[in-house]
Amino acid sequence: MPFDERLAERLRKLLAPRKSVTEKKMFGGICFLINGSMCCGVIRNDLCARVGPLRYEEALKQAHTRPMDFTGRPLKGFVFVAPTGIKTEASLKKWLSWAAKFAAAEATKKKRTIRRAATGNEVPRRTT
Repeated sequence: MPFDERLAERLRKLLAPRKSVTEKKMFGGICFLINGSMCCGVIRNDLCARVGPLRYEEALKQAHTRPMDFTGRPLKGFVFVAPTGIKTEASLKKWLSWAAKFAAAEATKKKRTIRRAATGNEVPRRTT
């Protein structure tokens, strides 16, 4: 399934100064990861932004957004932003800022969990 290469290139340009950014084909489009944690992507001609559960409702109140939904159940913390919502560099930067902050925080959480597991200090999961 094709995706908007121009939008992908705009994202690459804005993400270029960051370290540890990788690209991966995902969801029939392209996804950008920061330190292995999904940040944003392009699916068809929409921006997919992973804003996280705390910013999810706020994101959906923004113009030109809708829940990211493939199966009839929206992915909590992910939104689609239509092309009209990211026409300007300022609007794209805002969405990228929200997504990058969440991805960076997720990557930090992952590192802590991996470190705890390596030292044997991982907190056991509760089974209830």
